[in-house]
Amino acid sequence: MAWDFETDPEYQEQLDWADEFVRNEVEPLDLIWPHEQFIPLDGARRKAIDPLKEQVRQRGLWATHLGPELGGQGHGQLKLALLNEILGRSSWAPVVFGCQAPDTGNAEIIAHFGTAAQKERYLRPLLDGEIFSSYSMTEPQAGADPARFETRATRDGDGWVINGWKYFSSNAATSSFLIVMAVTDPDVSVYKGMSMFLVPSDTPGIEIVRNVGLYGEPMNGGSHALIHYDNVRVPDDDLLGGAGQAFAIAQTRLGGGRVHHAMRTIGLAQKALDMMCERALSRVTAGSALSDKQFVQGYIADSYAQLKQFRLLVLYTAWEIDKYQDYKRVRKDIAAVKVVMPTVLHDIAWRAMQVHGALGVTNEMPFFMMIHGAGVMGLADGPTEVHKTTVARQVLRDHSPTDDVWPSEWIPKKQAAAREKYAEFLEHEVGNR
Repeated sequence: MAWDFETDPEYQEQLDWADEFVRNEVEPLDLIWPHEQFIPLDGARRKAIDPLKEQVRQRGLWATHLGPELGGQGHGQLKLALLNEILGRSSWAPVVFGCQAPDTGNAEIIAHFGTAAQKERYLRPLLDGEIFSSYSMTEPQAGADPARFETRATRDGDGWVINGWKYFSSNAATSSFLIVMAVTDPDVSVYKGMSMFLVPSDTPGIEIVRNVGLYGEPMNGGSHALIHYDNVRVPDDDLLGGAGQAFAIAQTRLGGGRVHHAMRTIGLAQKALDMMCERALSRVTAGSALSDKQFVQGYIADSYAQLKQFRLLVLYTAWEIDKYQDYKRVRKDIAAVKVVMPTVLHDIAWRAMQVHGALGVTNEMPFFMMIHGAGVMGLADGPTEVHKTTVARQVLRDHSPTDDVWPSEWIPKKQAAAREKYAEFLEHEVGNR
């Protein structure tokens, strides 16, 4: 039996290095070049960031969850979770460590389903951190429901022609290629009639109509593109994993993406809790420190318990993925992680904001960015409500209905059964009274 809550000393030393490195070298990048982590490096940014990436490589922590054949260490999801808890504090850190979303998920499916030529053209530079990618799946009229997707890829000679609209294709404006999900056979079920294509961003017919921003960003100044694919012609060699394989590929990609988001969210929520505790100990009001106020103590206790529970669920799910190497088998817990994640981040960030008073709601503190991020996490890779139904259905599979009019735990019936089971002892007891 193995049931352990310790990290082996050798990897803990790596985590300690990463923690100090991110705090001292990487987090300042968020203040100098905010929102620029997905713009290809050049000039001053390359001079500053390339040496940081090299330090990560020298420590053996670059894309550490990938196998050696892909430039990683093959550490798996559990070790990645422990590292991502640290990286989640900084927007730049995942890029510096070679494990940023959406590129990690995109790299994973190319590694699993791509041909040798596709890996050479797309995967190698993606893993080297020289290019970025975009996952172009969601559609304006359908959200994330593939059954309502209308973008079509039609056979034409030795290639395909893609027509349709995609929405919220993150980082499309700065990506070298897009992974486009399209209907290739409308006469069969969605599970068999959709395919994925690796499409270079400069292919004629790709029009980024606008770059949708999140709240607080300028109009047309965001990073989530509305794209019109207008007679975009791609060769058959750009088909990923074979015709009709898109749904299976998507589940592989999204399963990993969901749990990776959760790993990083732990670090961000911990950062909010740390700020809350510092403020509570530092600020004096009404004759005593905020840390002496029971309301604030309640905020801290609730936040600590929430975060610990969430962290254990994430680590357990990562352990399951490593153990079974089957995202489908771990689907219930991946969905559960996705359900819990936005609430944990929102609640802790909101309490921390409250403890900071007026300062907490200003743009001089990061709390509203965190709260807004919680909203994004509730929608990215599928809305929370959908994942709740997934969890419920998976849980219900392990249960059965009763044929009786009364529940199986109905006490009068169980009490009668218990008396029957131990009748001889009860009769003996009565006889001695």
